[in-house]
Amino acid sequence: MSNVNPMTADFLRNAYGGESMAHMRYLIWGDHAARNGFPNIGRLFEAIAHAEQIHATNHFRALRDLTGGASVCAGGEFGLKSVVENLDWAIEGELGEVNQMYPVYLQAAELQGEKEAVRSFRYALEAEKIHAALFEEARGLAANSRDMALGEDKILICPVCGFTHIGAHPEPCPICNVKASLFVGF
Repeated sequence: MSNVNPMTADFLRNAYGGESMAHMRYLIWGDHAARNGFPNIGRLFEAIAHAEQIHATNHFRALRDLTGGASVCAGGEFGLKSVVENLDWAIEGELGEVNQMYPVYLQAAELQGEKEAVRSFRYALEAEKIHAALFEEARGLAANSRDMALGEDKILICPVCGFTHIGAHPEPCPICNVKASLFVGF
């Protein structure tokens, strides 16, 4: 039997559900962007989808040995619209996590002494701030019928916390201190 506080466990499950849905939505929206003349925005969606998978995995692991079924409450946008509208939804989702969800989840986990949950929520919160800013940049370009100008730059994802960066490797990861050589490039 796990000794994860039941409230923190519910928050971890809900965050896992939300991150899992974001992962899949971003893959779908990224494919749509690439097929509609925005290959680099498509690549951004794909890279951030990977970061969302990292967040979901961290939340899943923080549940430790809690097993069995659970219902989760996780919001998310459903549908496929224009690239700009999909980016609007992505921004809305990221900002909801940054301004509402993760601050509450993080504070509860801190109060309950759930160190692994605190780490998982903090990593996601900090990465989501970056995701929102990158999606906002992409949205501004797409609204003017322009793709992101990435050139040879890769979109880099930290495999531990989901930190996202375009260009040269930051050393070390500014969120979790992992070596930049471990980053995944898109």
